[in-house]
Amino acid sequence: MSTTSRYTTALTIAGSDSGGCAGIQADLKTFSALGVFGASVITAVTAQNTVEVRAVEALSPAIIRQQLEAVLDDMPVDAVKTGMLPSPEIIEVVAEAIDRYALKCVVVDPVMVATSGARLAAASVVEAFRKNLYRRVSLITPNVPEAEALSGKAIRTEEDFREAAEIMLGEGCPAVLVKGGHLSSACATDTLFRQGREAVSFSSPRIATANLHGTGCTFSSAIAAHLAQGLELEDAVRAAKACISAAIRAGSERTLGKGYGPVNHLHIYDHFTKR
Repeated sequence: MSTTSRYTTALTIAGSDSGGCAGIQADLKTFSALGVFGASVITAVTAQNTVEVRAVEALSPAIIRQQLEAVLDDMPVDAVKTGMLPSPEIIEVVAEAIDRYALKCVVVDPVMVATSGARLAAASVVEAFRKNLYRRVSLITPNVPEAEALSGKAIRTEEDFREAAEIMLGEGCPAVLVKGGHLSSACATDTLFRQGREAVSFSSPRIATANLHGTGCTFSSAIAAHLAQGLELEDAVRAAKACISAAIRAGSERTLGKGYGPVNHLHIYDHFTKR
């Protein structure tokens, strides 16, 4: 008699990127590369490429709720990753789903600014994050501009990481990973801060490349995929850091479009399977 086992599954709740470098597209590529089945809930449609974001149109909270229910009424989900949540109303819908379905391993990438510099979310979402998401998630993964927006603290040094993270931890986040890619230093250092624990830093040599479109989406999706597979948070971040570093390095050897090209998601698969 044959036996079957179910897929390890992760759900991405994010915006769609028509250029395929970031958003839902990057998340699903990352999940697949790491051996995790990916389901998706689209929150917004963007018209973008490697050069610019031309338009952003948020979907209605009602259709987002319908997507969430359609997936979660049917499929067990081992981890969740959120990306672009462009309005307080949409954040409330996601928070309700986390409670209703008792979702675990929720990784929030607070997508507010695109690699090209375009702002993707209204200022009102900052308060909605604090009110509705902080206490419901496992990890939030802001880059420097996002950490500044969420904490109100200017970040120029790695010590500023700590002060910004402490503000977010004090407001209810159980864990904050502040990503240091925007700082000018020889290494790209990301630091994990958790309630009641010592901070842990993850560093990799900085790679000279313009192909960084979707880096944050890919990193947070890799963390969620590793959590779905049963890794503890620190180990999941460490494994995801190795994956994104390898993907950036491999992506630096390719070209696509006229602006900020993507990381090489296919290389994540090679890196993962050769570990």
